[in-house]
Amino acid sequence: MALLLPRYPWIPWIAADALLLTGLFAVWPGGRSKQILAGAIGALYAILAFFALSDVLVRQSIGRPFNLYLELGVAGSVFDLMESNLGLGLSLLVVLMLTVFFVGLGSYVARLLSRLGAGMSGKAGGLLAVVGTITVAASWLPQSIAGLSASRLAATQIQLAADTHQSTLAFRQRLEDNPGAAQITPLSGLAKTDVILGFIESYGISAVTDPRYQPVIGARLDQMGQKLNEAGLHIVTGRLRSPVQGGQSWLAHTTLLSGQWINTQLDYEIFLASDFPTLIDDLDTTGHDTVAVMPAITEAWPEGQAFGYNRIYESSTMDYRGPALNWVTMPDQYTWSWFQRQIRDRATTPLFAELALISSHAPWVPVLPVLEDWDSIGDGETFNQWKNSGETPASLWRDPERVREHYALALDYALNVAAEYATRHVDNQTLLILLGDHQAAPLITGEDSSRDVIVHIISADPELLTPFVANDRLSGFSWGAQPWKNQKGPSMAQFRPFLQQHFGAPLDAIEISDTGGIEK
Repeated sequence: MALLLPRYPWIPWIAADALLLTGLFAVWPGGRSKQILAGAIGALYAILAFFALSDVLVRQSIGRPFNLYLELGVAGSVFDLMESNLGLGLSLLVVLMLTVFFVGLGSYVARLLSRLGAGMSGKAGGLLAVVGTITVAASWLPQSIAGLSASRLAATQIQLAADTHQSTLAFRQRLEDNPGAAQITPLSGLAKTDVILGFIESYGISAVTDPRYQPVIGARLDQMGQKLNEAGLHIVTGRLRSPVQGGQSWLAHTTLLSGQWINTQLDYEIFLASDFPTLIDDLDTTGHDTVAVMPAITEAWPEGQAFGYNRIYESSTMDYRGPALNWVTMPDQYTWSWFQRQIRDRATTPLFAELALISSHAPWVPVLPVLEDWDSIGDGETFNQWKNSGETPASLWRDPERVREHYALALDYALNVAAEYATRHVDNQTLLILLGDHQAAPLITGEDSSRDVIVHIISADPELLTPFVANDRLSGFSWGAQPWKNQKGPSMAQFRPFLQQHFGAPLDAIEISDTGGIEK
């Protein structure tokens, strides 16, 4: 049954290859060779059972099948996520328990197989083998009650590895064969504009199309639009298709920045090694100071250097003195406040900043209130009043319905804070881009949900927003805070080419001044 889990919700009644093995071991004569083969089969069974369980977990968390070829590259990130939510001790205990379980499972299967045939007549064993052979043949029939669990699971992983390898080679070739896309395009139309790119974690289109979340998030967007209008700001909203769901946010970030569709860890690593330019290079050439604000980064991030930011700030360099909130190292309100005080207020040139906003990241507990007095935020000590508040993630996640409620509340907080920041600090020389990195996990959105995320673009200068609602490249953008619900969005990879088309100029059309700005 363990090996049939990836075929949920339709699970055949009989594992045909297991029945065949039972018959074969029943007629196999006892001895050393039988014990060795039983041990090998038991070990293989344990590995495949691990694959089967992993497949269910991966499908529920990031909306795709388990792929060992890819998962090996992100195993460290998975453990880091466990550690941040459960702590090092409990995370190690979970890993130890799983190891003991699967080793024990393999040993148990090996012992059963090695003992088969004892006290059984040769005719009975032979009959089992024949029945197993017939069942294997029957498993190929559509909707058969039998299934080739282990064989198909192993074959699937081999096929996925081969397909992924070929896809990776094709991606590498595409980078090499596309010199036009590899050009840096100074964005002269944004030469005097601060461009702020805020990724809001798990802000997918389901937030407004799913009736479980629409009442909360739809109302928030209405309030957001009204608040921005009262502050003299303008907003257009649309949707873009993310390459991922539920996790691996860096793939979405890189897709949007690069203009290349990057949906696997292998493609990401190839891209970083390629020296392919990104939006960061475009704006750096335009004269912007390029900055990354990454409060979720808690360890060395060498990949960040490959993107070419002038400066990178992560959790240990953002002067935060408040409490960590489970996985969330600091609340979004602190991130926005610190960014304004320490980066924007001190800037002497136009700024391009990428902010990774994480308050709406799972486990969505606790959800903080938005402080009215932003001047009181300081180094974040004021947030200590919520230290250890609310229930633990382990308690909340026992009830999927309550998890979904907290998801909506956490996302509502993130949007509320972002809107408050905009009303205070966005002017006619600011282009604020707020968008989701990906949809939340299938546990939240349901199976086969759209991978579109919501995008808001805000400025006091309506001329900066007009290209987004009158264009032939990015469809589906319109004035206001609500996205279109029935029109699919274009790929995130189209965003950089769009900015180049509407705000860019060829390199030979501008001159770089001594101060780093551009001159026409």
